[in-house]
Amino acid sequence: MYKELKKYTKNLESDFNSILPERKERLGKLADYIRSKIEKDQPVKLNFICTHNSRRSHLAQIWTAVAAHQLGLKNIQTYSGGTEATAFNSRAVAAIERAGFMVKNSGGENPRYMVKFDEKAEPLICFSKTFDDDFNPDTSFAAIMTCSDADENCPFVPGAEFRISITYRDPKESDGTNAEKETYDERCFQIATEMFYMVSKV
Repeated sequence: MYKELKKYTKNLESDFNSILPERKERLGKLADYIRSKIEKDQPVKLNFICTHNSRRSHLAQIWTAVAAHQLGLKNIQTYSGGTEATAFNSRAVAAIERAGFMVKNSGGENPRYMVKFDEKAEPLICFSKTFDDDFNPDTSFAAIMTCSDADENCPFVPGAEFRISITYRDPKESDGTNAEKETYDERCFQIATEMFYMVSKV
């Protein structure tokens, strides 16, 4: 794992106590699902879903992949999608770069970002897409709703065998303000902390 990113992740475990009990309960249920798949020697497919697939869903996808890699869990595949496609927001991309990820931008209106966290691991390909895009699994996966809007307006996710709501406040509310960078960094750290906690309970 890259040096700066390893330094960043070392601070996460000490923040586990900041996670509210009701959120720990939900994260624990997702960990139970992952464990049940591993025990059956089945691939674990996790699709993090938010309305625009631009911020929170990508952060959750990325941090879960890093946590699984660091904690040595095999065959965990992470995805993200939305109820509509826009673009992986540049502010969220900047937040993961500050955390220590290496990111390459393919360019265009909806770039395909290559997100690397370790030279020995396959990079993550991140771009905005609908949750049922061909890039994502269409059966036997978990749908994790990362925003309340998607959770409320998408009551049925075809192909999902497990669904849970683990929502986050949208950092978009800070766009164009003096608090923008701080807000995105806070949300990035919160999601990283909770995904590492979740994976540690598998």
